[in-house]
Amino acid sequence: MELAESASRQRLSRREWLLHGLLAGVASLGRAFAAAPATKITRIETCYWPSREAAPFWPHWVWVRIGTDSGHEGIGETYPKNALEASAVHDDLARWLLGQDPRNIERLWADWYHRLDYYIAGGAELRALSAVNLALWDLLGKMLDAPVYQLIGGQSNPQIRVYNTCFPLRWDFRREPERIMQELIDRYGVRAIKIWPFDEAGQRHKRQYITRQEIEEALRPVRKLRELYGETIDILIEFHSFWELAAAVEIARALEPYRPMWLEDMLLPGNFEAYRRLAQSTSLALAAGERMAGRYQFEQLLNANAVRYVMFDVCWCGGLSEALRITAMAAARQLPIAPHTAGGPLLFYASAHLATAATNVAILESVQRFYESDWPQILDNPVVPRDGQISAPDLPGFGMLIKPGVWEHPTAIRRVSTL
Repeated sequence: MELAESASRQRLSRREWLLHGLLAGVASLGRAFAAAPATKITRIETCYWPSREAAPFWPHWVWVRIGTDSGHEGIGETYPKNALEASAVHDDLARWLLGQDPRNIERLWADWYHRLDYYIAGGAELRALSAVNLALWDLLGKMLDAPVYQLIGGQSNPQIRVYNTCFPLRWDFRREPERIMQELIDRYGVRAIKIWPFDEAGQRHKRQYITRQEIEEALRPVRKLRELYGETIDILIEFHSFWELAAAVEIARALEPYRPMWLEDMLLPGNFEAYRRLAQSTSLALAAGERMAGRYQFEQLLNANAVRYVMFDVCWCGGLSEALRITAMAAARQLPIAPHTAGGPLLFYASAHLATAATNVAILESVQRFYESDWPQILDNPVVPRDGQISAPDLPGFGMLIKPGVWEHPTAIRRVSTL
């Protein structure tokens, strides 16, 4: 009896200790937010390039820079319909944002989302909201002189494992995937690679069917990688939503002997019942969600019990605020997240901060072309993998340092709204 009472007291003590620690952390964070100077938003600027060919660093994003009367600035980002997204920022969000206290991130998000969702969920408006939300988090970090990951939970993962998405650089993954893989291993210690060898057949037949011969042709780079590297690497297969259910099931079953880490976006994301049926038809893990907007779509995806990896894009889903909610929803189902980052540079930096703070991260996307070729031309501190991992910059905000003069690039299209 005494032992039972003692154990009960110990459990209660641990619960009280945990609760005390949690409340202390919340109070500490609240004091930190209160320490941010009172200020208001006075300036909103957008900057983008008309095409990827308009500059040597392959741009296809729009940056949003928010300035305040205290002199602080924050930068957000979205893509890829830059003129539409910039217009949504200035013609709709700016008149609501100018004059506001930028510290009220959640209230601003909720009010704007309700207004935008009342017309239509998703689209350029939500991408613009995502960019603004990211800029506000970056701004808050700079006001508090703290990395964003410290504001959203601290450092759960000082090092984050990455995979490589094979955007064009030196070799074609369809013919020489082993050269890409070996270079990733030798230079960066990266041992996970994402390819999309089935896309050509999908485009050829307008997503309707695939022949056995085409399946065999698409399997060649997958087979080559598995035969050369065995289980020492992970292979991820991207499908860009090119397939209907019948063909997707056939492809998935053909891939099973090669044990890819996941099959990504085989179907269009809105039909969650079809995703459930696909998941039931294969032993392989499915990943989906990068082009989905808002927690309500993710709730339907999760309720379908279709995916084992939850993927989102912080520049599309509603910004960091909504990504944190989606991450919590995935964690409640004991599912890992794998954020999509094949966009602009701030997307990668913001995703790195989220992955640093989250406790259910499987892996983070990276692109060799970006950190090796494009981003060194525009950033003072491009994040480069070491030993197959990256770390979020330990700098205020998201810590992305843009080189002087990039905003003044001769082909950049800029627009400013002021109070």
